[in-house]
Amino acid sequence: MAQNIYDNPDFFSGYSQLPRQVKGLDGAPEWPAIRAMLPALKDKTIADLGCGFGWAARWMREQGAAEIHGYDLSENMIDRARADTADPAIAYHIADLETLDLPQARFDLVYSALAFHYVEDFRRLVATIGHSLVDGGDLIFTIEHPIFMAARHPHWIANEDGRKTWPVNGYSIEGERRTDWFAKGVRKYHRTLATTLNTLIDAGFALRRIAEFAPTPNQIATTPELAEELERPMMLIVSARKTGA
Repeated sequence: MAQNIYDNPDFFSGYSQLPRQVKGLDGAPEWPAIRAMLPALKDKTIADLGCGFGWAARWMREQGAAEIHGYDLSENMIDRARADTADPAIAYHIADLETLDLPQARFDLVYSALAFHYVEDFRRLVATIGHSLVDGGDLIFTIEHPIFMAARHPHWIANEDGRKTWPVNGYSIEGERRTDWFAKGVRKYHRTLATTLNTLIDAGFALRRIAEFAPTPNQIATTPELAEELERPMMLIVSARKTGA
């Protein structure tokens, strides 16, 4: 079973104050890049894995999606999503992505934001997603970038010139990483970029677009603290399509 850190009261309290949780999609600087990768949503049936508070599900309905199913391990997340959603076309389910079971050929799009790096058995999850998509269906997801999460003790350090730099060590040593983020011992799983992409290819997905998120000059002008994100990629955005092979 995946670690249910989001139902830890201390973690959930801190997490709920993040701009992306207070402001929704407008508080996520990567959202414009994600939105550019999404296919047309009108009349589509969509699964949102790690749906959180349901921000994406509600937005997708506004774009004309016919039906959306959100899945999250956290009861806190699902309770909040249900409380904030008054739409019978959106259903939320408590589910562990490690053991997730989805109906065959049910979805036109599977979407996930910052959830897959909590999953140990990524190969199984990708196979499950492939099983649930119609032929030609899309998978769009974001994860913490492998460069961002590879180090055993990830944090900014200063180089010889005093410039902030991000350590990259143990990159080729895949597996569990523990970090302290709102709570101690948050468990994630590091995989190299090659492993992530090759797992998709092996499962019959065609890669369509890859982005290593970096803020735009306009975003930095509005929110200067985003400038440090130019030093290393924090987030990987992947668009892939089920080929039917």
